[in-house]
Amino acid sequence: MKKVEIIDDTGKIIKVDIKKFKKHIDEYHLNGSSVHEENGHYFTVDQKFRDKINSLYEQE
Repeated sequence: MKKVEIIDDTGKIIKVDIKKFKKHIDEYHLNGSSVHEENGHYFTVDQKFRDKINSLYEQE
């Protein structure tokens, strides 16, 4: 399990398991723009965010 730091919509840094996070984003936020909640933190998921998550996943 590799944890990476990402920034939520309020600018706070949180650590997530990149494999689980990417899997969820791919399953539930694949297209368009939506909001994802993770342990009380909110992320606007759009193509730019998905690209960032994919990049972090590939660096693993």
